[in-house]
Amino acid sequence: MVQGAAIAAVYVVLTMAFRPISFGPVRFRISEALCVLPYFTPAAVPGVFLGCLISNLLGGAAALDMVFGSLATLMGAVGSRLFRKNRYLVSLPPIAANTLIIPWVLKYAYGSGDMVWFMMITVGAGEILAVGILGQILLGALEPYREELF
Repeated sequence: MVQGAAIAAVYVVLTMAFRPISFGPVRFRISEALCVLPYFTPAAVPGVFLGCLISNLLGGAAALDMVFGSLATLMGAVGSRLFRKNRYLVSLPPIAANTLIIPWVLKYAYGSGDMVWFMMITVGAGEILAVGILGQILLGALEPYREELF
């Protein structure tokens, strides 16, 4: 439980510290890099979910975003846990979940006039950068300390 709470806290801090780029149709949530942590521990699944939920609440997100945005992160984290046998596949579920769900949230929760396919490209690009690149760097940096940390 402590690991999950710590992960949630780090997610919130990273999201709020980079608030201008953490919210909106062209978003880059650095905190999404933490979605690779289910590779190490199951405690990361509720940790990133709660971190996302709290961040959305503190960031003034619309109700639909709080629910479906957080559920997208939860789905991605569960998928990461399921793909934990291959460190490179761990990044795919969060990228896919957010790319497919968040554009619809932006459209219906905020009335974004951008086309959904365009938002899928922008949100997907942000997820690839955050989870696919930063997340893999984080995973590689933590791997040697796996036993001590998790």
